[in-house]
Amino acid sequence: MMKAALVLLFAAYAHGCGRPTYPPIVSRVVNGEDAQPYSWPWQISLQYRSGSRYHHTCGGTLIAPNWVMTAGHCIGSRTYRVVVGEYDLTRQEIYEQIKGVEKIVVHPNWDDNCLSCGNDIAMIKLSSPALLDDKVQPACIPESGEIAPHNDPCYITGWGRIYSGGPLASKLQQAILPVVGHSVCSGSSWWGGTVKPTMICGGGDIRSGCHGDSGGPLNCRGVDGRWYVQGVTSFVSSRGCNTLRKPTVFTRTSSFTKWISDTMLRN
Repeated sequence: MMKAALVLLFAAYAHGCGRPTYPPIVSRVVNGEDAQPYSWPWQISLQYRSGSRYHHTCGGTLIAPNWVMTAGHCIGSRTYRVVVGEYDLTRQEIYEQIKGVEKIVVHPNWDDNCLSCGNDIAMIKLSSPALLDDKVQPACIPESGEIAPHNDPCYITGWGRIYSGGPLASKLQQAILPVVGHSVCSGSSWWGGTVKPTMICGGGDIRSGCHGDSGGPLNCRGVDGRWYVQGVTSFVSSRGCNTLRKPTVFTRTSSFTKWISDTMLRN
């Protein structure tokens, strides 16, 4: 059992997690820009079937060859598939790998009727492992309890709407979202008590995630040079995606590291 656990828990690290073959071109562009193709090789598109076609609904993160992490609120009764190696949603690209879903495990304390209660996280087991190459690689998961520092220059990635009510992006977008520490983000003029310690905030001005980014990663570079997914995109203000002092709120990955590990081991 211990050997199996080590294989599962450190599979991503064995494949060199968090070190893209094509490093992202990180800039201070504040309102989003096209990402360099395949520079966030753990980003996936979660798609649902409608009739004979599939449509993007949420992002997610490849954390092991056969496991994806996304948000609990992204999951419903639909039929899903996962596309890894995706870049342009409007084109069928040769590097895409389309994977069926074997099993979905939503956090047992997730409540569809209470987004601000937290636990907005889910794990998707793929029907077959992704082929890891220079376009598809896993992200690193932070250690349990790790806290990204205030103002840490992290990046949100996804195909979410390019502005409130606008169209989904066709090409993968990236935007810098500096971390807003919990003591600031939970202040009365920010999110107040809506933000729990198991969440992490990023942005708070014209930088923001938006609908369609849900479930995707908040990518933060560690001291070892690797990229760690410190957050899972959860919610934005009901007043709009780019609302002052209402940063994008993420599920704090490090609050669920043990649950993630246990889920992989048990399934």
